[in-house]
Amino acid sequence: MASILLKNGTILDYASSTNEKMDLKIENGKIVKIEKNIKETADREIDCTGLYIMPGMIDMHCHLREPGFEYKETIETGAKSAVKGGFTTICPMPNTKPTPDNVETLEWIIRKGKEVNLCNIFPFASVTKGEKGEELVNFEELKKAGAIAFSDDGMPVENARMIREAMFEANEIGSFISEHCEEKSVSAGAINAGKVAEELGVEGVLPEAEEIMASRDIVIAETNNLHTHICHISTETSVNMIRSAKKRNVKVSCETCPHYYFFTEEEVKISGTNAKMNPPLRKEIDRQAIIKGLKDGTIDAIITDHAPHSAEEKEKDLSHAPNGIIGFETALSATITELIDKDHLTYLDMVRLMSYNPAKLLGLKERGEIKENAIADLTIFNPEKEYTYTKEMIVSKSKNTPFIGKKLKGEVVYTIVSGEVKFEKN
Repeated sequence: MASILLKNGTILDYASSTNEKMDLKIENGKIVKIEKNIKETADREIDCTGLYIMPGMIDMHCHLREPGFEYKETIETGAKSAVKGGFTTICPMPNTKPTPDNVETLEWIIRKGKEVNLCNIFPFASVTKGEKGEELVNFEELKKAGAIAFSDDGMPVENARMIREAMFEANEIGSFISEHCEEKSVSAGAINAGKVAEELGVEGVLPEAEEIMASRDIVIAETNNLHTHICHISTETSVNMIRSAKKRNVKVSCETCPHYYFFTEEEVKISGTNAKMNPPLRKEIDRQAIIKGLKDGTIDAIITDHAPHSAEEKEKDLSHAPNGIIGFETALSATITELIDKDHLTYLDMVRLMSYNPAKLLGLKERGEIKENAIADLTIFNPEKEYTYTKEMIVSKSKNTPFIGKKLKGEVVYTIVSGEVKFEKN
């Protein structure tokens, strides 16, 4: 394996509070030296003047669609999109066909990810068989086979007794349930309930759909001293509930997506179904609450919820088009543009939310930090590069995103995975 010397870059590491210009040397897939002005040679030297080097970004919630829905995305096209966006590790959700509710399917996904050999692919297994909410999977067997954690994302586990038992079982084996919070009795609708839905003449999704189920899981976690993780939060009430629970030392963690701090429901009037996702874009008060939650540590991680759909599917009307947008290629830029450039977060906060915390939550001990002997997973980006995002730039198989036409700042220049350059900006 070739050695690499990164010269003159600014190293960003949350764990050591490093934000300093230094050189970094990689050998045999590991970081072996971090110093000012390293004099040694390497097989490849990369001049990182003007560039920032952060621990490889980790997306703990995305959708790769394979097996079963390869017309939307494949493991290969998804991984190409991920490394272009600077992600060195991605964790696909189990809403595929067949579902990874068994060792054979899970191992197939893991094997395919290794064959593609671009980024680390650590899949979630489902919580229930076929994500039907009727019968729990064998947690221990699936964890041994390589499940990073468990989720029925896209299909909430509605039965409280069942999710309680699932939390116990997952926690007992040192894992957790990542819960898609949606109370189905109040979740019907196309976009967020309110003036935009009324204006467009579509049924609105009540914010309580997310909040009721999030509160249920917090109660189970608190009563039984269990860890629960809440997916893609989007409302002010969710942020407030989780903040309050954390103050009581409840073992709750959560995540959000760039679209919830970049856009409001107003974007649906501009981007149509390319701004339709679940949970939906909310009001400005919710967007501000998400930003506050990221700032004060209430929200643990930024994820993409990368959800590819074909053009034909997204061309349906607002009520019938599927939920979801792609997100790998815009996550870093959206964060720099909306949070760092507007002084809500620092670059070290971004590292905390996109590298360090996800590694800790997922138990990835040698990732999420830049230190000697750590795995050389690195995201190298130009923080000053400004551009308008176009459809032609997208390498994902699908193009469903409201970021098309938006001015963004910050561009990934290199993505290094286990000491190998897997993406390089031409």
